[in-house]
Amino acid sequence: MQFQISREFIEEIEQLVEEKNNKQLLLHLEDLHHADIAEILDELSLDDATYVIKLLGSDKTAEVLMELDEDDREKVLNNLTAKEIAEEIEEMDTDDAADIVAELSPEIKERVISHIEDEEHADNIVELLRYDEDSAGGLMAKELVKVNENWSVTGCMSEMREQAENVRRVHSIYVVDNKNRLKGRLSLKDLLTAPSSAQISDIYIDKVDYVNVHTEGEEVARIMQKYDLEAIPVVNEMGKLVGRITIDDIVDFIREEAEKDYQMAAGISEGVEADDSVWQLTRARLPWLILALLGGFISVSVLETFDSAMQKHAALFFFVPLIAAMAGNVGVQSSAIVLQGLANKSLKGSLLNRLIKEVLLSLFNGFVLSVLLIAGGMLLLDLDFDFGLTVGISLISVIITASLIGTFVPIILDKQGIDPAMATGPFITTSNDICGILIYFSIAKLILGF
Repeated sequence: MQFQISREFIEEIEQLVEEKNNKQLLLHLEDLHHADIAEILDELSLDDATYVIKLLGSDKTAEVLMELDEDDREKVLNNLTAKEIAEEIEEMDTDDAADIVAELSPEIKERVISHIEDEEHADNIVELLRYDEDSAGGLMAKELVKVNENWSVTGCMSEMREQAENVRRVHSIYVVDNKNRLKGRLSLKDLLTAPSSAQISDIYIDKVDYVNVHTEGEEVARIMQKYDLEAIPVVNEMGKLVGRITIDDIVDFIREEAEKDYQMAAGISEGVEADDSVWQLTRARLPWLILALLGGFISVSVLETFDSAMQKHAALFFFVPLIAAMAGNVGVQSSAIVLQGLANKSLKGSLLNRLIKEVLLSLFNGFVLSVLLIAGGMLLLDLDFDFGLTVGISLISVIITASLIGTFVPIILDKQGIDPAMATGPFITTSNDICGILIYFSIAKLILGF
């Protein structure tokens, strides 16, 4: 049964902390999952959360720290000494430890690393810090189980037992040569059923999916999803096995990237949380709001040039919001489909084929919507046919234009090495508003005359 945090439970924890009743406090927390403890800490004051963190054993504290929100974790770490942080980091896998150390200031980072007693662990963390955090090298952990192709099955078993002590979960057994170059993988079933005198070179599988340390995280995620992998080995430029990426790490990466893209599509230029400072939230939102304001000024200027048209045909004004809204909605829909295709590498075919497909789709959707609009306008608003035809043709034209903009802007940005998520939200909506209004009044001028 899933643990549920209640206000009464939080108040009880706060009371135990105030009384410094460590024995009872540990009894309340010892059977809880580290994710639940992190959720409890999120409800406590910074001082109380720090007290609980210090009270827990290092192994559990390490897991709890990784579950904390990044901002909350930063606050807790700032309340710990460099030596205390180092003690927690020694209990973490190297990838998690590197993530924690990367969040520290340069001065604290150096002091923390110097306090890590396990030199190999410290060296591994420093190595991981050299890679971009969104690359395979930045995502990988150094802990893995590997065997030499020249080992016998009997010797292999004892080596694996020793290595497995430092690995939380063994997803795969990798095979290397004498120079630590990745050769393949070893099936546990084949290992258990092979004669004890057999060599690993006789039973290992030479086909193995792998990535380079500089492979982008998105590509790693695509490969693991395509081949349904729980873990994937990472090699350096010389083909040497240097680490592995597990499914839980890549799921975290995908979630973080999705949050970034969602915020960017909504017009938020950097990762922020709801409880961040007013300055951080303003800095993230204001640039896109300024862009939207600029677009609004341009829209007003376009409307102003058609002032005489609205004086002669006042009803034109009432359909401006409808035209602008349809342009924005269609543009965002088209860009969302393209973004999805770019993300999972499923966008196939030439640009010409994509153009033809979008035009045909827009024509069909535009025709259906225009018929509904004309019929509804004539029946409910008593519009004459010429006016209804003006709005209908404008709607079809606007839908086609918005669809093409929503399709090609993300593709062009992607080819230029710019995050295509920037094409959605305010950017597409604003540009389509302007184009939609211009098209609407231009067609009205042709049909109605003014």
